[in-house]
Amino acid sequence: MLSKLTILLLTTLLAASLLLCFALFKQARQFYLQLNATQLDPIGVSLFPATPALYPEKKRKAQRIVFFGDSRIEQWTQPDLTGYELFNRGIGGQTSTQILMRYDAHVRPLAPDIILIQAGINDLKTIALFPEQRDKILTDLQKNLAALTQRAVDQGITVLLTTIFPAGKVPLARKLFWSKDVEAAIVKANTFISSLQAKNILVFDAYSILVGEDGKIRPQYSRDLLHLNQEGYKVLNRELGQFIANLSVDDTAPHRMNTSSTRPNAQSRTP
Repeated sequence: MLSKLTILLLTTLLAASLLLCFALFKQARQFYLQLNATQLDPIGVSLFPATPALYPEKKRKAQRIVFFGDSRIEQWTQPDLTGYELFNRGIGGQTSTQILMRYDAHVRPLAPDIILIQAGINDLKTIALFPEQRDKILTDLQKNLAALTQRAVDQGITVLLTTIFPAGKVPLARKLFWSKDVEAAIVKANTFISSLQAKNILVFDAYSILVGEDGKIRPQYSRDLLHLNQEGYKVLNRELGQFIANLSVDDTAPHRMNTSSTRPNAQSRTP
């Protein structure tokens, strides 16, 4: 006969197995729903007003900022910035290709003075699935970020281009779908992003603010593998507030910002 200890151990293992299966099922279901939603609307145009007439007029004497990118932008809590009106145009799960493709639909009609961009992690995380395409994935991301930045500058917008956030601790359910090459690619992409700094293009080094000694998001700022918690956004908003406070009205009025601040920073959410 099985001892009580053996029965207890087997029961515990069975319960743990069931919990793991349930977690994997929920994650698979989420990915399946996201995949099919993307097939219906590949770049997410329907998620925001489709015609310029539906966009609000600018507030008098206010500078308009659009936060643009993936879920890391979508989830960004709105900072308190006096004299600025904020719009969030983040869509979770999007790659830099999708973000670039919807610029004309979601940013151009708002005619912002400033755009803050966080994009790239959804490109780079696919390196774990397609390691043989690592170099192409990184190169395509760089091209898209350069094109996106140039499109905004051509429209007379000042760009706050953020470095890509570090990744967090890899959970058990994601270990088969993750690789250290992703983290290495984040560092390479951020080196490229830093090289884009130029007239009307400021690089906000969010990575350095969030990263710990192990190269991952500091635990106090991490919600999960790819996302920040409220404390993470709080520290970024504090940096953003300090940076915005150093901008002069004269510089922003013609869609230009004073770049004399020692540390460019940024991000936010829809009003």
